[in-house]
Amino acid sequence: MNIFELSPMVDAGVLTYFVALQTFYTVLIALAVVEIARHQARRLPELDPTILLEKSTPPITILVPARNEEKHVVDTVLGLLALEYAKFEILVINDGSTDETLQKLRDEFALQPDTRPIRQSIPTAEVRGIFRSMTHPNMRVLDKMGAGKADALNAGINAARTPIFCSIDADTVVIRDGLLRMSEAFIHEPEEVVAVGGTVRVANGCEINRGIVEQINPPDGWLAKFQQVEYLRSFIFGRLGLNRLGGNLIISGAFGLFSRKAVVDVGGYDTSTVAEDMELVVKLQRYVRHHGGRVVQLSEPIAYTEVPERLADLATQRARWHRGMAETMWKHRSMIGRPRYGLSGSVVMPLFILFELLGPVLEVLGYAWFIAALVFGFADAKFALAFFVVALLWGTLLTIWSVVADRWTYRRQTGQGSGRRMLLVAVLENLGYRQMTLLFRLRGLYQFLRGNREWGHIERRGHGRQSLAAATEESR
Repeated sequence: MNIFELSPMVDAGVLTYFVALQTFYTVLIALAVVEIARHQARRLPELDPTILLEKSTPPITILVPARNEEKHVVDTVLGLLALEYAKFEILVINDGSTDETLQKLRDEFALQPDTRPIRQSIPTAEVRGIFRSMTHPNMRVLDKMGAGKADALNAGINAARTPIFCSIDADTVVIRDGLLRMSEAFIHEPEEVVAVGGTVRVANGCEINRGIVEQINPPDGWLAKFQQVEYLRSFIFGRLGLNRLGGNLIISGAFGLFSRKAVVDVGGYDTSTVAEDMELVVKLQRYVRHHGGRVVQLSEPIAYTEVPERLADLATQRARWHRGMAETMWKHRSMIGRPRYGLSGSVVMPLFILFELLGPVLEVLGYAWFIAALVFGFADAKFALAFFVVALLWGTLLTIWSVVADRWTYRRQTGQGSGRRMLLVAVLENLGYRQMTLLFRLRGLYQFLRGNREWGHIERRGHGRQSLAAATEESR
């Protein structure tokens, strides 16, 4: 069989995969819209004073793992201290930082040694000491030997005294009522909910003053602009759509709320993977099938995080994320296709493998076949047109729908014309950026197959436009 005889079969296979992929995403965004509408219908802002009452609000410990985060950590803590919430404690876990992270915390918050006992619910690296702030009674710092983010979070869980903890990154900025919105799920269904995910947005370009978002602006650089649209798509129809199915597998490590008991019962965060946030949620999905409960993703609670501004940093991040997904799927392969694990095992995990894990391989092969067919003249004109519509135009429409859904859900003003600018970015994102990130994800899959366990370094510039300007000036 020569290539001209093989061509129609390959054409049909490639087109079928791309149609299935975009159909899957279309179903997710439809489910996400239903989920958003349901949440908004139940949303009662007039109940905020009642929810804020101390007797109604469950106490929460906010865990902030920090390794070499001197540019962010003080502002992050100051922003958390300003949250609208009745009973919470902030616990920064200094994970063997070699920069000025710990010293900056000492200077800003007047740290003194604390005698608090720490439960060893989960094994961790050595804890060197725990300190409390003399200026803020609900702020503490745990200093430990460096062993990675997952180990730092486990140490924080051991030190936490509350039934619920919130995990965030050291560069995360949470809006004033973000924690309150997250806690509503635990307030209304305390026996049912084991984990809640919040929506994360891009901080680059925003005006952030000492941990508080004062004005929301789009990023200045195109790489960050593309990531802004990408985050919308991921959280709007990726996680909310799966949430409607009851099978969400990811709660961002940048902003999540968890039942301490459930997390301790499943052994805490896995220190052997670079995707400890995803791996924990998959374990919790397994847990709820035996003990009951739900994993919930919300559209409204907002946190902001810095995204890479350099191409090399973006490549490192995306490769690590994809490698972590592969590690998680492999570790929990016994759940795949098993009805006993509900929709998570029987439906969502197989779809994740087909469209997310193996997606880069199949998509790159599809693009390569399409280009080769055009170059060597065995492409059918109708197939070429259908491929273009499915691969690019349909994907662009889905991204645009995500932007529109976000504007409907979260109506903060970001300046005149910001919506139109985001729509333009949504169109351009599918003309090169998406294809480039496929290669980064392929790199992560290759690293997984080789057993690579390196975390990789990403440059941090600090929050907002002022920090970016300062970093640029410093580099001159």
